[in-house]
Amino acid sequence: MESYLRELVRGRPADYVEVRLEETHVTNVSFRGPVLDQVGETTSFGGNVRALVNGGWGFVSFTRLEDLEAKVALAIRQAELVSRERPKPLRLAPVPVVRDIVRPEVGEDPRRVPLSAKKELLEGYNRQIMAWGPPIVTSSVSYFDRHRHIRFANSEGTYIDQELLDVAGVFWAAAARGGVTQIRHYTFGSSSTFGVARGLEAQVEEVCRKAAALLDAPVVQGGVYPVILDPQLAGVFVHEAFGHLSEADNVDENPNLQKVMTLGREFGGPHLHIYDSGSEPGLRGYLRYDDEGVPTRKTYLVREGKLVGRLHSRETAAKMGEEPTGNARAVDWRFPPICRMRTTGIEPGEASFEEMLEGIELGVYAVGSYGGQTAGEMFTFTAGEAYMVRNGKLAEMVRDVTLTGNVFETLRNIDLIGRDPASRDGPGGCGKGEQAPLAVSFRSPHIRIQNVVVGGVTR
Repeated sequence: MESYLRELVRGRPADYVEVRLEETHVTNVSFRGPVLDQVGETTSFGGNVRALVNGGWGFVSFTRLEDLEAKVALAIRQAELVSRERPKPLRLAPVPVVRDIVRPEVGEDPRRVPLSAKKELLEGYNRQIMAWGPPIVTSSVSYFDRHRHIRFANSEGTYIDQELLDVAGVFWAAAARGGVTQIRHYTFGSSSTFGVARGLEAQVEEVCRKAAALLDAPVVQGGVYPVILDPQLAGVFVHEAFGHLSEADNVDENPNLQKVMTLGREFGGPHLHIYDSGSEPGLRGYLRYDDEGVPTRKTYLVREGKLVGRLHSRETAAKMGEEPTGNARAVDWRFPPICRMRTTGIEPGEASFEEMLEGIELGVYAVGSYGGQTAGEMFTFTAGEAYMVRNGKLAEMVRDVTLTGNVFETLRNIDLIGRDPASRDGPGGCGKGEQAPLAVSFRSPHIRIQNVVVGGVTR
């Protein structure tokens, strides 16, 4: 296959040509309440050709290997037509030619675990939730594992034979009483082992307990507070609120963002370091090479509080006169790669959790995330659960906690960063440009932020 693909893209009448073949095997198991909602295995195959001619891109995807010569010719023809509409040529930043075979370092291989055993394990978690008793009224449990075999060749001489493993799942418990419903969940994921799905009975118990406890928790009093974010919520915050602003294609297409995201601009104190990395094995964001065949690396976005980098494809790196970072990713063979995150995080600081609590007369400790939304510089996130902080001590649980603000003001208001980094993976993923869900990870310690707008009831 290597010699065939290398010959297929060599010597074509184009500035650049690449071909990608992808075979994927997926297992799914899910329960909704007492009902087995889905169980099965699927195998799929697809590929694409991408060509660059005089600054115009052509892209052809396919599900059959027949007539690949014609598909390459079609992609080149498309690129020629597109190039006529471009005001100026487009080039790709140079990268090393790579020839490599990549196989994941696997602990417990999910491909060697029978589907019946996976179903039995997930069914056990589901029974545990359903048997918890009132006020737990229903459950949701889902799991998947995905094995992808990708072959990539380009006209520059790169050939990569890469296998990727992806394992993830989540369970939810819903509690209800008197017209009020509260939900808690636990997620897990890995790029290296089925073992992350085992031994989660204690986590199931905790999810049920907290969902029930939230029913009796008062709604937080709305206001402006010092807020401590746990590692999961801090990771989601830096991904959603800052990571997307650092994707170079977003910057390239938005003149206003170009003015804001100027290298060297100060966004926080000297203790703030934000990065994106594909080089952390075991996390779902781990990736040896991106979908342009570029080696991934750790890329600092903010260092000592100042913007020092962004996330590039070869195209955006050439446009901005910067180096490719290995962040060109496609959700699968149906799409061309675009600038995407991998594992995005905040580097640990020196503060203990107790030190963060100290000095807070009245504040909020926000734990976990039910997601949120961003609109330019503004964000809104919802915590999974939260606790008041009173006189430097954790106090009562509260619910319906939303955090709202301007991302740049919020970054400047981070005054303490914990020394307790943690990662959290789950079955969801990042969405952009109709490509979702793409496997990403979050990693952060606890962080403390001053002057956060917290939504809730108002007097």
